[in-house]
Amino acid sequence: MVKLWTRTVKDNKTILKHDFVREKDMEWADFFDYVREICHEMDLPTPVILKTHLFNFAKFNYVRFLPSDFIEQVDFDYLIVENVNKG
Repeated sequence: MVKLWTRTVKDNKTILKHDFVREKDMEWADFFDYVREICHEMDLPTPVILKTHLFNFAKFNYVRFLPSDFIEQVDFDYLIVENVNKG
């Protein structure tokens, strides 16, 4: 089961948050699709996902996307995607 908690942060305050739950196991090939779907539901542009983002998510169970990771302009300091189903 995939449980991701996503939030946008500006000036150290949470602006938007969203829970994302899927009934299937985490597949790394589907990570982009999960992030794309989350961003669509939050009405945000989709960030560019690099290999370092995948490594950080795999190692630390969360990834932080900065405004430079987006092609479009965003109005927050960063977007965090956190895996809350670590077990």
